[in-house]
Amino acid sequence: MSEAIIGRDAEKKILKEMLDSKEAELIAILGRRRVGKTFLVRGYYQQQLVFECTGLHEAGLADQLLNFSQALQQAMQSAIPPATPDSWMQAFTFLSDFLQTKINKQPVVVLFDEFPWMHTPKSGFLTAFGHWWNTWASRQPKLKVVICGSAASWMIENVLHNRGGLHNRVSQTIRLLPFSLKESEAYLLSRGIRLDRYQVLQLYMAMGGIPQYLKQANKGESANQVIDKLFFEKDGMLKTEFNVLYRSLFDNASHHESIVRQLAKKASGMSRNEVIAACGFTTGGTTTRLFEELEQSGFITQYIPFEKTSRDAVYKLSDEYSLFYLKFVDRARAMGAGTWHKIAAGSSYNSWSGYAFEAICQKHVAQIKVALGISGVYTEASGWRYTPKPGEAGAQIDLLLDRQDYCINMCEMKFADKAFVIDKKYALELDRKVAVFRERTRTRKTVFPTMITTYGTKQNIYYTGRIISEVTMADLFI
Repeated sequence: MSEAIIGRDAEKKILKEMLDSKEAELIAILGRRRVGKTFLVRGYYQQQLVFECTGLHEAGLADQLLNFSQALQQAMQSAIPPATPDSWMQAFTFLSDFLQTKINKQPVVVLFDEFPWMHTPKSGFLTAFGHWWNTWASRQPKLKVVICGSAASWMIENVLHNRGGLHNRVSQTIRLLPFSLKESEAYLLSRGIRLDRYQVLQLYMAMGGIPQYLKQANKGESANQVIDKLFFEKDGMLKTEFNVLYRSLFDNASHHESIVRQLAKKASGMSRNEVIAACGFTTGGTTTRLFEELEQSGFITQYIPFEKTSRDAVYKLSDEYSLFYLKFVDRARAMGAGTWHKIAAGSSYNSWSGYAFEAICQKHVAQIKVALGISGVYTEASGWRYTPKPGEAGAQIDLLLDRQDYCINMCEMKFADKAFVIDKKYALELDRKVAVFRERTRTRKTVFPTMITTYGTKQNIYYTGRIISEVTMADLFI
């Protein structure tokens, strides 16, 4: 049943528990567009799924109800369409009548996909859904209702934090995240696509672990060819995706886009106030909500610097696709086949690949800990920077693993197409970083300079005695 579903082990376990439970269950699945929510539910609940309705984007009440009626017709496998309901209250009555014929000894699953889109202004959808759940659905022990939504912030506010009929009614929430590197590799292999890890990493750096994007890779294409095809050729899927992506998730998406555009310019991240100033926003509840919505949907990530509080948080753009698009595709003059091959030979590629690799390492801290043999040690991952006063030395460290066993791994992340070489200049830079960090933080912990690279670090006089541990690209695929 679930063989074709790559990874998602924790999620499959939850779906199984819900199916085996002795009572009605309401399961909310959150996750950005194209991350595989519907695929997971259809794939796992293939045998039990008896009704599925997908909300229409930016459609009015009449169209939503007609769409519901057509979904019901499909579920009934009837040649004659049922009457279109006058309201959502009536729609749910129709649904109960249909489900009554299906619910016997075996569990049945109902899926509402793009749930937020069904709730149009003044339609009474949420009220009707809450009423249906409380008065009828929740009393059917064999019934499992799954609601999915790409608009994570809407789902959290209106369903999970609902103060009305749906208050505390959700049995389980699944937040479906993009694939890790390991899952991306497994997914490509399941489609017969064999690429070495360097190529998988390059694909991931450009589009992240979004199954629907990775699905566009064909057998026999290199990572560069796939990127060229999707981003730069005439009808490339990822050339137009950006405009749709934010609009399908957020109301007034232009504000969300402004934040993302500002963060794309600054690899080291920006404080909340810096972002607000750059976008020309005012501080307040509305702006706070923009940050929360982008964070809930996985586009930006908040990092709290070493030994600081959330007041000093730095925001970074953590969505690989958005970063790549804004850096190379948005407002680009050069387009057409072969564009990416040209760009990949230039200096803008080097600065982007360095940043993209760092961002991926920050998402794979669990794998880095395994590689360092410290997975059992409580660790806090953070970054640190010291902005110098005149005459002082500054320093920036993008990843620190602060361990409970009184050690700190100070990680240097380097993306290269061969073994990384530490030269005299870089060795001095490393020593200076360690010295400034020790001096400014007054830490008593042992600092271990740690290299995280694609193909390892060349052992030379500058490596020996300086670098304590290292992690390679292969370790990120654990």
